[in-house]
Amino acid sequence: MAMIKSALEIALERSKDLKVDEAALEASALKVEGKKAAGRYLEDPETGGLGAALAGYPKEKRQSVKEGMFEVLCAQLQLPVGDAGLERMDALAAGFAALAGQGGGLLGGVGSAVAEKRVQSLFQQLSGFFSQYLEDMKNVEQVIRKQWGPKLREKERQMSARMGQDVRLDPMMDPEFSAFYKQNVGAARAQYQSALDKAKADLASALGIETK
Repeated sequence: MAMIKSALEIALERSKDLKVDEAALEASALKVEGKKAAGRYLEDPETGGLGAALAGYPKEKRQSVKEGMFEVLCAQLQLPVGDAGLERMDALAAGFAALAGQGGGLLGGVGSAVAEKRVQSLFQQLSGFFSQYLEDMKNVEQVIRKQWGPKLREKERQMSARMGQDVRLDPMMDPEFSAFYKQNVGAARAQYQSALDKAKADLASALGIETK
């Protein structure tokens, strides 16, 4: 009777002919280096631009490094929560523009100089976009609270009658209001998020980066 092979032996036989994709490993390592460089830049934008860091790599390696840098910068482009969310816009704009100016970023077959201008134009639009978002969110919240006001006051009146003293409710502590608030705010936010995702795709196109 033939010896039954162990699972380990079978796995070893199947993997002995597999070859390591050296190019893929190098690209992955370069991408990590790009992410680290972008992280250092965001921690202190005054220490040096990403363009110089990217230019320090051979041309054939810049694309992978740039992709890593792009991922980190792009992750910082989020719908703001208050004015504090706009603090990094200048640094992000400069970072993306630097990537467009280095590494051969393409947009419709034109060179990196036009790509850089495209990035700058997109960020001008994004600045207005984010400001409009914050203003609209304030307006949406005001409308929601105004619509809910009569129902909230009725709840306060009923509770005051039961307890024999004035009762004031925090709307956000009311489950019914909270659900109503999240539904309406969520709908408005989803529209802006869709537009922001489109802007990110435009940035990727300007930099010659493929997105999944």
